[in-house]
Amino acid sequence: MEINNAEFIISNTDVKKCPSDNLPEYAFIGRSNVGKSSLINMLTGRNGLAMTSSTPGKTMLINHFLINKEWYIVDLPGYGYAKRGKKGQEQITKVIQNYILDREEMTNLFVLIDSRLEPQKIDIEFMEWLGMNGIPFAIVFTKSDKLKGGKLGPNIKAYLKALQEQWEELPPYFISSSTNRLGRKEILGYIENINKSLK
Repeated sequence: MEINNAEFIISNTDVKKCPSDNLPEYAFIGRSNVGKSSLINMLTGRNGLAMTSSTPGKTMLINHFLINKEWYIVDLPGYGYAKRGKKGQEQITKVIQNYILDREEMTNLFVLIDSRLEPQKIDIEFMEWLGMNGIPFAIVFTKSDKLKGGKLGPNIKAYLKALQEQWEELPPYFISSSTNRLGRKEILGYIENINKSLK
């Protein structure tokens, strides 16, 4: 898939104010500082389309980016940022849940996982919640270029093993790096195939 056009459309916290043109939406979510904005910029080939920050918990809004005037990338707030405070975390959780559960246009959710870390309880529980609610999702293991000495394979294997304790069939997964564009072709190809199946 070639991305010829990518433009920011709207930011908000209210799912009712999301675009009303019924185009398919592919949402990206993960824990704070997992590399979400960098991945979106890498996929679209537009540096600065999604705002990146070294400060975790910066994305507080639902951000819609129209791609090729045919479908949307949706940048969701990161979850599990403790320094936001309990009230702040509850507000973000509500924004995320309302979008995921109520947004009919959401075609697939990409759950981003930092490939450098061992399986995190918060990620496992979040994916269990998606499964219980019948939400279609795929996993993207980010920051794969940061792992040295052959640790990438064992790390991903450990994550998949942890998931297999709850899942009979594992969701699709991709390995990515925003630095060297690893996974771009595969993720965009996956989106393209879903878009074709919707027509």
